[in-house]
Amino acid sequence: MAATCLDDAVLFENRDWVLSEEGLEHRGTGYFIARGTVAAKRPDGYWDWPLHLSEKAWCGVRSFREAFLAALAAYGIVPDSKLTLSFALGFGTRLPGPETDGFVPLADLVRLTPPAPRKVAVRAPRALAVGA
Repeated sequence: MAATCLDDAVLFENRDWVLSEEGLEHRGTGYFIARGTVAAKRPDGYWDWPLHLSEKAWCGVRSFREAFLAALAAYGIVPDSKLTLSFALGFGTRLPGPETDGFVPLADLVRLTPPAPRKVAVRAPRALAVGA
């Protein structure tokens, strides 16, 4: 059986994630983020993991954000302003509601809805005056 983060000394844990010296592991899926890749960023400076995990239906933003910030602190990685933007871009913004992870992707908030079709009044053609 392969060793997992769950087998190592726990540095932090919440309902969904466990942090060890080796990395960050999702309890339910076994999804693993190795310590050496936690600080990965795209060429534009946005953080890879918040953007990548926002695509996973099983990833709750609150518990992931909490665990990810704990990983940064534990590994001595300093967050920058693009981290907050990466979470906002990936997971969206919170809409008021009873759900604890009730986030909506930003694209869903700004997507234009097509206009409703309008009825066009049909008019009888006018008679044309011929040669005057």
